[in-house]
Amino acid sequence: MKLFYRKFGEGPTLIIIHGLYGASDNWVSIGKMLASNFEVFIIDQRNHGRSPHSENHNYKLMKNDLLEFMDEHFIEQAIIMGHSMGGKTAMYFALEHPERILSLIIIDIAPKTYNISEKKQNTIDHSIIINSMMEVDFSNISSREEVDNKLCENIPSKKVRQFLLKNLHRNKDNSFEWSINIKALQEHMNVILEGIDERKIADGKEITGFPILFIKGALSNYIEEKDYTAIRAIFPYADIKIIENAGHWLHAEQPEKLVRIIKEFVLE
Repeated sequence: MKLFYRKFGEGPTLIIIHGLYGASDNWVSIGKMLASNFEVFIIDQRNHGRSPHSENHNYKLMKNDLLEFMDEHFIEQAIIMGHSMGGKTAMYFALEHPERILSLIIIDIAPKTYNISEKKQNTIDHSIIINSMMEVDFSNISSREEVDNKLCENIPSKKVRQFLLKNLHRNKDNSFEWSINIKALQEHMNVILEGIDERKIADGKEITGFPILFIKGALSNYIEEKDYTAIRAIFPYADIKIIENAGHWLHAEQPEKLVRIIKEFVLE
């Protein structure tokens, strides 16, 4: 699949992979902040942003999309950085193609399987989000505010709604639609939330050939202390950093701190 991408800067190649409901557009400010030190590529994963839609959506396909992208752009090795679903894409890619990675940076996601309806504080209920987006009847919508009001019925967080509304696309006839493939994401949500079974990583098959960093938002429950065991079963020498006063979307909440940690990890 030919993925849409944005490119900034020069230097060692760094590829940024967004998360679920996200797009390359969400990472432009981070990409520009890193462009003084890196050649930054920010990709739209399949069924997101301006990349093609497909009825299929799983990590085998997404890691193959990443490999195809690197081959197309003659990128032999790169620093791979992924957030949330993009972090899992990066982890699956690392398991199969470790020789293509210089460093691996995983942002606020663990290799575990997540439940579709998480009831923990500060954790997103994906079943509510995806169903709420599916229920928007665009034939009766004439403004962005009307979509927001519809989402507000089940999604009280203004911050979450603002993030989701970045996927709202206005057509030439002034009608609206979602730019992401909501139907495919809904049908494959359980697959998206699947993790890597660390018990299947046999001795000697752990990923140790390059530096690995996990970055957690202190206010997010996506990586819990109990997940450190699974992380280090797969990535034994992984470093784990915590950004204070940040939740799951720490690139939007604490961009300067995130960029500083990335530069310290890769450049020092």
